[in-house]
This record gives sequence, C-alpha cells and structure tokens, in this order.
Amino acid sequence: MILDDIVRRTEKRVALLPETFPEPPWDNHASLIKAIREREGKNAVIAEIKCASPSRGIIRRNVDMAQMAGVLAGAGCVALSVLTEPYFFGGTGQDIPLVKSTVNIPVLRKDFIIDERQIAESRALGADAVLLIASVLGKRLPAFVDMAMDYHLEPLVEVHNADEAESALGTQATLIGINNRNLATMTIDRSTTRILSGNIRGKGKLIVSESGMRSADDVREMRGYCDAFLIGSSIMSDKQPGKKLEEFVCA
Repeated sequence: MILDDIVRRTEKRVALLPETFPEPPWDNHASLIKAIREREGKNAVIAEIKCASPSRGIIRRNVDMAQMAGVLAGAGCVALSVLTEPYFFGGTGQDIPLVKSTVNIPVLRKDFIIDERQIAESRALGADAVLLIASVLGKRLPAFVDMAMDYHLEPLVEVHNADEAESALGTQATLIGINNRNLATMTIDRSTTRILSGNIRGKGKLIVSESGMRSADDVREMRGYCDAFLIGSSIMSDKQPGKKLEEFVCA
C-alpha cells in the first residue's frame, strides 16, 4: 500500500533529524483558524504548493516557491499549504521558509508527521500550522495534537472515516480536515465530506475539505458541508495557477 511505503520512507528521514532545533528566524505567526473564520464572504481556500503526487506523478516542474507563493497569495487564498515530503511529492522542508518569507498569510506544513522532532522542525522552519493524519498516528493522535500546540503550531487533523473523526473529536484540535481521498486506494469520493461533516460540525469544529475539487462547481456543491477547502493539484497543474485559484475563491 502506498501509504505504508510513504511512512517507511518517512521513518528513514526522521532517523536523520537532530534532537533539537533553533527558534524560527522571524516572529510573524499567522493563525490558520482566524484566517478561515475571517474569509470576508469568499470561499476560504488553502492553496497547496506541491510538485508531484503518487497518483499523478509530476504535477509541475521547476517551481519557484517564493514566486508561486506570491501568485497564490495575490489570488486570494486564506493560507498556503507546503508539501514537504520529498520522495513521493517532490517537496523539502526548506520550501517553508522560502514561502513564509514571501507572504503574510498562514503557512501549513503538510507532511507525514510521525515523530516529535518533525513538530519541532516545523516550528523552526517557520510553519504556522501542521498536518496530523489520524490514520498514520492512530492512538498517538491526541498526544501529537497537544505536542503541536505546545510548539505554538495549529494542528489540522486529517480524517477519512467515522472512526478517525471520533478520534479527532477527542483531541483539542479545532481544525478537522476531511480527506476525500482514500489513502489506501488513492481514489477520491467527495461524499466523504458530506457524510462526516454533520457530526464534526455539531462539536463546533472547523472543517477543511481536502482533495477532489477540480472546478468552481465542485466548490459550490461542497461549501455547505465545510468551512474551507484545501486544493493543490487542480491549481498547480493549471497553466495559470493564480487564475484557477481565483475561480475557486470566487465560486
């Protein structure tokens, strides 16, 4: 299964990380929660900068991270997600400071977090928020949510089914991401957000619908079930990523 391969690769990366990290070189923390809540009547889109994926292969070559960040921020996203997994998604942790130094909006580190050192690293790189995947962390999820908050990072907890949603609701996380992609099969079904949103909304959490938004129609169809969208491939594969993002924001 592809997720198992990714986690095994991640374990090898983590083994090379130092035990401690310095403080970030700047103190311009931005809140992802606040950005979603203050979207000013437009759709709250977290635009994801990623170069490749296991399901699509190369999405965009030779990406200038700082330039792309400026284009997407200018097109109206409430935050940027930076995918830092190198082997399957073509990213690197050093992409975060490049993006963070360019924009004032929140920056989410999206990776496969399995160790506290990755949390500390995310803070040192300048991230404002960090993705925590329920299916990867299992029973360790509550501890990692607390850990992220201790490092002054906002955790976005990703779930895909009812059991994972219940696990996420048992943590302190405010942001729950519903991934419409099944990480075991890599297939997408947007009904996942519709099915899981009611219970999560009932607990006062903010919902981010992840994966499967290809057009403005998709956003209009789904916005009643979530508070924000995380969109990457559709934006990054377009010849005019800024214009494509504007379609989602203004849908």
